[in-house]
Amino acid sequence: MDVGAMRRSLARAFRSAGLDAPELEARVLVGHALALDHAALAAAAGRPLSGVETAEIDALARRRLAGEPVARIVGWKEFWGLPIRLGPATLVPRPESEIVVETALALVDAQGLRRHKLRIADLGTGSGALVAALLSELPQAFAAATDISAAALAVARGNCLALGVGGRAGFVACHFGAALRGAFDLVVANPPYVRSGDIAALAPEVREHDPAVALDGGPDGLAAYAALARDAARLLGPCGQLVVELGAGMAAGVSALFAAAGLNPLPPRPDLAGIARALPVCRTECV
Repeated sequence: MDVGAMRRSLARAFRSAGLDAPELEARVLVGHALALDHAALAAAAGRPLSGVETAEIDALARRRLAGEPVARIVGWKEFWGLPIRLGPATLVPRPESEIVVETALALVDAQGLRRHKLRIADLGTGSGALVAALLSELPQAFAAATDISAAALAVARGNCLALGVGGRAGFVACHFGAALRGAFDLVVANPPYVRSGDIAALAPEVREHDPAVALDGGPDGLAAYAALARDAARLLGPCGQLVVELGAGMAAGVSALFAAAGLNPLPPRPDLAGIARALPVCRTECV
């Protein structure tokens, strides 16, 4: 079988299995197995596959058909145009989380601070997707990224170094902002927000492959937000601002937690599906 025929065969198998993007996923997996990018894969369409190559592609296809996400199989996911490496202790970055970056940059731009020496904190950084994206856009900023998982921090540090922003990032093992001090200009977080009782109903790709600690938000899904509200009230500098990712339907409850901490939640920003996804928060005196 040649490269093109293998790609088409995989796409048919993935389509029959009900996968959402069979052609794309087939192309990604064949390209990964052969170490070919999209252009090189197209150019090699007529090249016969060796037995070793066929076996490797078949093994990757079996993993995908068993429910393992493509990002886990290839070991990375694009986020904000950046290749973010993954590990067992990190979530796969979701496209909707880019709304957090968009919202944070809009707040920075509204103050004309994009080229200032901002102090950023990413609380619960996971793979480091948020902090890497922000540092790539804010060339004078320095960031502190925290996580309770040392394994996740190692992945985040590796991503920042590989993307050329590691020299402006520090990594701290702690629960959200517990070990941080000082005044930050910008704080971001994508906390666990799935209600404990809802985890069993998540898609298998999430439930069986993402770390439970990065998903479980407690009985009402708000446990992490309560901790973040306490930390933000202490960590935000004068006119500092925070952006947190929201679970569906959580805008009102999360806003109430930050208001109770003496902060001012602003109108949330929706994702492409119209779901309130990013909540900006500032100090009341800076409204």
